[in-house]
Amino acid sequence: MSARIVSVSLYLACTLCLLSSPPVFAKKMYRWIDEHGNTFLSDQVPPDQVEHRRESLSEKGKVLDITEKAKTKEQLALDAQLLALKKAQEKIIAEQQAHDKVLLSTFRSLDDMDAMLNGKMQSLDAQRNVTQRNLKSLQDQLALQQKQAASHERNGEKIPQQIQDAINSTEAQIQRTEAEINRHIENKNQVKADFEADMARFTFLTQAHGDQQKANGSTAQSHAANELGLFTCENEAQCAKAWSTAHGFIQRHGTTAINIDTDKLIMDAAPANDTDLSLSISKIDQEGDKQQLFLDIRCRPSSLGTELCASQKVLDIRSAFKPYIEAALASD
Repeated sequence: MSARIVSVSLYLACTLCLLSSPPVFAKKMYRWIDEHGNTFLSDQVPPDQVEHRRESLSEKGKVLDITEKAKTKEQLALDAQLLALKKAQEKIIAEQQAHDKVLLSTFRSLDDMDAMLNGKMQSLDAQRNVTQRNLKSLQDQLALQQKQAASHERNGEKIPQQIQDAINSTEAQIQRTEAEINRHIENKNQVKADFEADMARFTFLTQAHGDQQKANGSTAQSHAANELGLFTCENEAQCAKAWSTAHGFIQRHGTTAINIDTDKLIMDAAPANDTDLSLSISKIDQEGDKQQLFLDIRCRPSSLGTELCASQKVLDIRSAFKPYIEAALASD
C-alpha cells in the first residue's frame, strides 16, 4: 500500500515538473503545418516545405516572427491588380474631394450656379451664331459659283477649272463649318450636363434648406460613396455578407462572365464589344481593421466604349452599388 503511494507521488511530481517547465530548444526552431494538416518542428525548413506558413520560435518556445505562406504567380498578380485598383480608387476620391472643395469655395448658392450656367449658355450660343453666319455666307457663295458653272454648261461650254476648284474649296469649307457647328452643339450639351451635375452635387454637399448651410461632412461622404461605388464595412461579419451580395450585383449589371473570383477580387472578363460592361469589385483593407468594397466599371477601349463609360447608365450603376448592398444587409 505504501509502496504504491510513493510511486504515484513520484509520477505526479515528475508530471508537474514537466508541465511547469517551458520547452527548451538548443537553437531557434521552426514550426509549420503542411497541406495534410501535419505539424512539424525543426531547426531547419526543408526546401520542399518552404511554401508553407511557418513560425520562428525562440529557445523558450516563444513565437518570434511569422513567415506567411508563399504566394503563387496568380495570387501575386491579383495582389498587383488590387493595388492598382486601390490607387485608382484613391485617385478618384481625391479628385472628387478637390472638385467638392472648388464647388463650395466658388459658389454661395444654387442661384449663383444658375446665373453662371446661363452666362455660359449665352456665350456658347453667341459663338455658334457666328459660325452659323459664316455657314450662310459660304452657302450663298457656293450657290453663286454653281450658278456660274451652270451658265457655262447651258452654253455648251466646259466648266472652267478655276470655277470648279472654287466650288470644291467652298464645299470643303461648308463641311468643316457644319462639323464645327455640331461640335458647338455637343460642347454646349456637355457643359450643361456637367453644370447640372455640379448643381446636384452642391445641393447634397450643402443640404440646402432655404438659406445656405455649411456642408455636412457625413452626408457629403455618403453621397460621394454612392457616386464612387464604394461601400465601407462596419465589421468583418458584415463585410462577409456584403461580399457575398456583391456577386449578385456583378451578375445583374455586367455583360461579360466572371473570370476571377477570390476573397479579394471579383472581376468580369474584359469587354469584347462596344456595348459590354465589365464590372469588378475589390475588397480593400483600410486603417483600423476596416474594409471597403470598391466597384470599378470598364468598357471597351473604343470611341463608343468611352462614350458608354461616361454615360448616365454607368453612373446609375455605380450609384446603385452601395444602396444595393445596404438593402441586402437590411433584409437579413
